[in-house]
This record gives sequence, C-alpha cells and structure tokens, in this order.
Amino acid sequence: MSQITNEQNVELAAPNELSALDRCDSCGAQAYVRVTMASGQLFFCAHHGAKFKEKLSATALEWHDESSKLLEGARA
Repeated sequence: MSQITNEQNVELAAPNELSALDRCDSCGAQAYVRVTMASGQLFFCAHHGAKFKEKLSATALEWHDESSKLLEGARA
C-alpha cells in the first residue's frame, strides 16, 4: 500500500504489522506480540508473550503474534 504526499511515494506498513520500533513492555526488546485489552495495548517480546499468554488470553480482545518471524531468520 502506498500514499502520495508532495509528489513522493510513501510506503505504509500494514496496519497490524509490528515494526522494529515496537518494544516489549517488560524488558525493552523488540516486540513480536501485541495484545489488545479493553484498557489499551500491551507489547511483548516472544519470551514474555509466551510467559503471559495463559494469564492474558482470557481477557484479551486481540492477540497478534508475529514470533514466527524469528524462525524465518534462523532458516535463512
């Protein structure tokens, strides 16, 4: 998806995709999990996402997990 602004093409990331700027709320590492709660969003690295999944999944509105990206890098 792209948007034209002042005659320049600007590539927009998919709205649900996490970027390297998203950081884990627990440790500050790159976030691969975004949890949407009624009160807002939480971001976690793969480790903390797995750690809190059982506790938070019952009340989460959405659980967005991109931790499979870590495996893609290991296969290359």
